[in-house]
Amino acid sequence: MHNDLKKAVEVLKSGGIILYPTDTIWGIGCDATNAEAVQRIYDIKKREDSKSMLVLMENPALLDRYIDEVPEVAWDLVDVSTTPLTVIYPGAKNLAANLIAEDGSIGIRFTKEEFTRQLLQRFRRPIVSTSANKSGEKSSVFFDDISEEIKQAVDYIVEYRQDDRMPSKASSVIKLGPGGQIEILRK
Repeated sequence: MHNDLKKAVEVLKSGGIILYPTDTIWGIGCDATNAEAVQRIYDIKKREDSKSMLVLMENPALLDRYIDEVPEVAWDLVDVSTTPLTVIYPGAKNLAANLIAEDGSIGIRFTKEEFTRQLLQRFRRPIVSTSANKSGEKSSVFFDDISEEIKQAVDYIVEYRQDDRMPSKASSVIKLGPGGQIEILRK
């Protein structure tokens, strides 16, 4: 795992794209503050850039760096969540402009998975996390499910957990609105 972490951080710092295991499914990732890298992911996925992608972070204490005003209910949601939860926050800042949704929001998930947590700690910035598939296709739960086209398009493929067959699924998604309003988008 150590060599994977070292190489993945090098690739991210150079503006590259990685294919990596997350706390949910296999993902395509890059530096969430690098607009050129974010655009490459949209191109790889053949996805409209009006469809924003989420970012992974390892520590809720960093949330204030990327969200203008964190709704109070957000802290409770993060604290009580026992499964992967993506929260869409209003007022995104300090991230690549093409990563932020048209309404100014961004989806953020705090990972507890060992590899991504260590990767984020070493990289010291949020990382884009989007499913390792073309837009509209089924998400790749296992490494073997990822198309060769996706594998060829990235700059580094993490070896860690390629043989993992533990069933997993995409995260739940909640959107926070004005006055602490909560909208469940995916259970």
